[in-house]
Amino acid sequence: PEPARAHRHDAPLVLFPASTVGNAGDGASGRSPEMLKWSDRIVYESVVIVGGDVLVFAKGVNRRKKVNRAAADIRCLYYRADAGNAVASLPATTSAQQVFRCPPPPATTPVDLELRVTLAVVGEQPIPSLATYDLPRRRDSPPMSSHVTESTPSGKRLICACTMVRDVAKFLREWVVYHAAVGVDRFYVYDNGSEDDLVDQVRHLTSDGFEVFTMSWPWPKTLEAALSYSAAVHRDSCEWMVFIDVDEFLFSPHWVHSENPTKSMLHSITTVGEDIGQVSMWCADFGPSGQTAHPKEGVIQGYTCRRQIMERRKSLVRLGAVDRSLTNSVHYFLLQPGFRSKWNTRVRVNHYKYQAWDEFKVKFRRRASTYTVDWTNKKNPRSNDRTPGLGFEAVEPAGWPHRFCEVNDTLLRDVTRRWYGLGFGNKLGRRRIIGTTPGSSYNV
Repeated sequence: PEPARAHRHDAPLVLFPASTVGNAGDGASGRSPEMLKWSDRIVYESVVIVGGDVLVFAKGVNRRKKVNRAAADIRCLYYRADAGNAVASLPATTSAQQVFRCPPPPATTPVDLELRVTLAVVGEQPIPSLATYDLPRRRDSPPMSSHVTESTPSGKRLICACTMVRDVAKFLREWVVYHAAVGVDRFYVYDNGSEDDLVDQVRHLTSDGFEVFTMSWPWPKTLEAALSYSAAVHRDSCEWMVFIDVDEFLFSPHWVHSENPTKSMLHSITTVGEDIGQVSMWCADFGPSGQTAHPKEGVIQGYTCRRQIMERRKSLVRLGAVDRSLTNSVHYFLLQPGFRSKWNTRVRVNHYKYQAWDEFKVKFRRRASTYTVDWTNKKNPRSNDRTPGLGFEAVEPAGWPHRFCEVNDTLLRDVTRRWYGLGFGNKLGRRRIIGTTPGSSYNV
């Protein structure tokens, strides 16, 4: 399997210059590499999905939130990587955010031909591209690179979880162990340029029986695009997908008297009508809870004080109901006609958002969302994404350990102590329980 790698985009990128692509059958001589920065307009990724459509990911085409160019104004260009000859020019079928759906090249295209794919807005030059066109993989091949062994079972799972990570490997085990116990069957981890021990953490988890798949997704500030990619690529692998961060944990206060966790806890959420394409849950934001460093007992047992008002939402999404455009706002997806969203007030998301300062200040480095301004940028000072009382620099405010503490909420701490003992998040308590793979078990 391919290990996680660090990717930096502050240096120029060497691209195959799609701007030299000619008409179908024309040659393009004298091509030379093109130097661009990530801040330029770029086609950066593509993937062939079930059914044959090609998703092309590009920045700089739809520049403003909720303002998209018409698909009819965009052409999908397939061209030879060695000579630049255009093999096909086809109209895009959807255009939303950074995701464009394209028809595949003609079936007569030689299978041994190395092709690249790019986009061209009508009346403009083709966009420089990093993306290749790869023929659809065999249906029995794994959906992405992983550390799961060949004995890992295939087949569709009821509930999967998708997250994007960067240098948060130390939190991964607690997040996976907990969610696997309450009903998540498979985990997809998109690595946004981690430089920590993510590879080792994933290897340990998979050797313990968890289904954890990783994919390198190095592109900065492309979270919405990554979630669109995941929703499309894993549609045949998962019935439902929850898109959450590793500091977010699904929880129901109705579980507090349970002696042991069971997969039915989350599986019951999916018992809804066939017209329900999305189940939304409120988020409870937890504060530092008096902690001045990462708590030795782990996140969900170490942070126990939260804000009173529950805001925003996260959603459990039926992948077959997602709109063809794959439009999302991180918190929810646009659904196909005939499907609707439903709120579930019995389950919430415990969001350990405001942690000990040394952990929290890392968020100043970069926000993951395409449409969220980085905190060091003074634009949109009243954005809901910003932290109340925080400036534009990573300077610890006075009294930080006791901020955002309005409700003492120990429900999840107490129930996980009953299930696993003290500090299962950092493997202080060890107990053997049933794993996600049939017949397996694992230690926590």
